[in-house]
Amino acid sequence: MSIEEAILEKVRSLPPEKKAEVLEFLSELAAGGLPSFRSPKGVLSDLHFTLTEEDLAEARREMWSGFPRSDVA
Repeated sequence: MSIEEAILEKVRSLPPEKKAEVLEFLSELAAGGLPSFRSPKGVLSDLHFTLTEEDLAEARREMWSGFPRSDVA
């Protein structure tokens, strides 16, 4: 099976909205540009969760809690 045939087989199995995404990606790729990717916030938007500053601060505290510290002033 050639690469083109493999690509066509994969594309044919996609729903219409995914086919549109593939077409957009290929158009940008053919134009020599890099495809535009969504921001991390946009990628995660369908997960419907919130992350507060306090959540981040707690994660940092947990992450660094076992890190050896030197109390040299």
